[in-house]
Amino acid sequence: MSITFHAAATQTFLTMLNGLSSVLKKAEANAVERKIDPSVFLNARLAPDMFNLTRQVQVATDSVKGAVHRLAGLEIPKMEDNETTFGELQARIEKTVALVKSIQSDAINDQEERTITIRRSATDEMTFNGQDYLLSFAIPNVLFHIVTAYDILRQNGVPLAKGDY
Repeated sequence: MSITFHAAATQTFLTMLNGLSSVLKKAEANAVERKIDPSVFLNARLAPDMFNLTRQVQVATDSVKGAVHRLAGLEIPKMEDNETTFGELQARIEKTVALVKSIQSDAINDQEERTITIRRSATDEMTFNGQDYLLSFAIPNVLFHIVTAYDILRQNGVPLAKGDY
């Protein structure tokens, strides 16, 4: 049985978002259990020049919604980056899940050759075909930010294991 391009994109991202949501729930519970202000976790970062936990979640969700909308040739919906609580981050993940699920399979299937250009700055852009974009850029980028969120929480003593990811 073969897998469709739509399923490769959407099911992969939905699995990642579900894992991220689970890790954040455990972190919130751990903060309560240890009597730690949740903002300690939300503002934590692995290194001074890296994004904090909140921004990692925002970038991961932005990357997911951007990927599926680019693959479908649709305008990418905007989200405000104003989350300050675990609950607000969970709501952002839920909104992203709904956006992914709203993309019809025929909008993404057979788009492996669609040209996708990402502008990183006024002078820096990257161009891919749809398949290379999904497999070589979008999925690794989302994984990076979700794993970094996980690592931030582990570094701060949240008892997570590989199975939580």
